[in-house]
Amino acid sequence: MTATRPPRLRPAVTVRGAGDLPPAGGSLRPIAIGVLLVVALALSIGVAVTMGPADLTVGDVVASVLSRWGGADPGLTPIEEGIIWSLRLPRVLAAAAVGAGLALCGAVMQATTRNPLADPYLLGLSSGASVGAVVALLIGTQALLPAAAFIGAMAALLATLGLAHLAGGLTPARTILAGVAVSSLGGALTSLLIFWHAQGDSYRDILSWLMGSLSGVQWNQTALAAAALVVVGVPIAASARLLDAFAFGDAAAAALGVRVTAVRWLMLSGTAVLTGVLVSMSGAIGFIGLVIPHAARLLVGPGYRTLLPVSALTGAVLLIWADTAARTAFDPRELPVGIVTAVIGAPVFALLLARRKGGS
Repeated sequence: MTATRPPRLRPAVTVRGAGDLPPAGGSLRPIAIGVLLVVALALSIGVAVTMGPADLTVGDVVASVLSRWGGADPGLTPIEEGIIWSLRLPRVLAAAAVGAGLALCGAVMQATTRNPLADPYLLGLSSGASVGAVVALLIGTQALLPAAAFIGAMAALLATLGLAHLAGGLTPARTILAGVAVSSLGGALTSLLIFWHAQGDSYRDILSWLMGSLSGVQWNQTALAAAALVVVGVPIAASARLLDAFAFGDAAAAALGVRVTAVRWLMLSGTAVLTGVLVSMSGAIGFIGLVIPHAARLLVGPGYRTLLPVSALTGAVLLIWADTAARTAFDPRELPVGIVTAVIGAPVFALLLARRKGGS
């Protein structure tokens, strides 16, 4: 993602309508907040792995991890080791990667489209992934579900960008409208497939995936999500100054030396690929990409150099605990994690709106 680097900017607002949120945490230094979030993430991973029917402690988890790196034998039974390494740890780490990626993508989408209601699924990715996932589940090839969902998400991305281009160019307004059209079509196709073919176990599997679930995540999927976050997320975070330039509008960004159309294409495509990888393994988990960037602005202000990493860390912590609640609150039954994020996200978003200084 290369473009002429504009001078450092400190915009008063980042996205139209979102800059009204007061920086309530402005007195806290961003570095301190980042350190606190890193500590919170580490503690969340350790504690979340212990939660469940098995009697494990954080010390057991730490000892088990250290033993894999040459440490002393933790003295756990094979069953306890299996619970940590085959069931809980890959799932908790996957939740962290998915939460971080969705929050990061949401912040980028809000910047590039200058829309405070933008989220990672704005370009129709979730509806396209849903079509692919439903097809895989209906034909009984669940092992291919992630690949089918990713292909569906990328097909939706190409359809959205192509439609926006045909409509006159990749402006924020045209991109949003094209995404809405593709999302509606994907939703209709998903509903039609479910109506005509879904029944019994396939219906329950489809419903669980559509509402978001990290159940059954394996190490290979966790590694894929983490790799996508590093390969795509790090270059995006390094382009924070370009996102700051977008806050002033396309004309001002171009005057600062930003190749607006090229950068927007790269940013939207990068976030879409990252979202496609994440949604292919977790389903459509809502509110993380919408709410977390707004909450992060309250902590560190609108500058994207600090907003992006704080959003990613906050999203990781939140999704770890949302998924932990989803799998433990009604044990032995498990809630789709998307229900938990919606229950948390809707009132939090309402609270953030209530903190606006006034005006629409």
